[in-house]
Amino acid sequence: MKKDMWKRFSAWVNGTSEERGPLELPDTAVHHEKKKLFELSDEQKIRLFKAGYLAVAAVVCLAVVSVLLYTVFQLPLFGDPNNPAVNDVVERYVEKGLEETGAVNMVAGMIIDYRSFDNFVESSVLFLAVTSVMMLLLRDKNNISREEDIQEEHERIIEKEASDLILQKVVSMVLPCIMLFGVYVVLNGHISPGGGFSGGAVMGAGLILYASAFGTDKVRELFNMKTFKTVTSTALLCYAASKAYSFYTGANGLHTGIPLGTPGAIFSSGLILVLDICVGMVVACTMYGFYVLFARGEI
Repeated sequence: MKKDMWKRFSAWVNGTSEERGPLELPDTAVHHEKKKLFELSDEQKIRLFKAGYLAVAAVVCLAVVSVLLYTVFQLPLFGDPNNPAVNDVVERYVEKGLEETGAVNMVAGMIIDYRSFDNFVESSVLFLAVTSVMMLLLRDKNNISREEDIQEEHERIIEKEASDLILQKVVSMVLPCIMLFGVYVVLNGHISPGGGFSGGAVMGAGLILYASAFGTDKVRELFNMKTFKTVTSTALLCYAASKAYSFYTGANGLHTGIPLGTPGAIFSSGLILVLDICVGMVVACTMYGFYVLFARGEI
């Protein structure tokens, strides 16, 4: 009898009971009940997250809009005679640009000559961008299954048999004008509005239009992976070699000795014409590379 009483006393001290298992004090039971009341279901958590996300997004958007509006309100009024016409940097571009670069187009002189290093980095970024897309989307035996190869071949057959004759005839007449205009914009970028970026975009659009009408296989007869690598690599290396002195002396630094020619003539502005051609080639190849990689997964 005393032994049973001792066991019951030990169980009461330890919070257990042989008959009913673990014992819960009244306060603990109340705590668990309150905890259940505050527990949220998955659907309630998603709703709460959406509400918080929208609230934070609204606050961030309002903050950005407020900063932009404040900046706009601080700008000088348009047409005010007291507005500063130029600052220290722009004053040099306007007053000395034609003399130092030989470019009638001040934008071309600024980008290709004064800021040649920045422009080279921008062209390199385009090349790296299409290279990154190529690493992700390029078709090879490691990321393409047999079923996808069959589907791709089926699409090629449909593309050849279901070609649009009207579109092809129109493109055949328009494409030479587009490509010629792109070349004109590139070659005259230093003496008129244009340049490597805009002219390259026109030529890249022409390649995309030709691929849309005749298929990528037709374009691949003239522009394939080997052509892409050769043109882009040669253009970037030629740009770096032509403007290497700027990387050490500064774009507006020591005299280079390169003749500027007659302002307004096609062969003027030092190396700006050569650099415009390099940039145009990189931009055209990049535009078409993006299109064909996303469309077919290969160049």
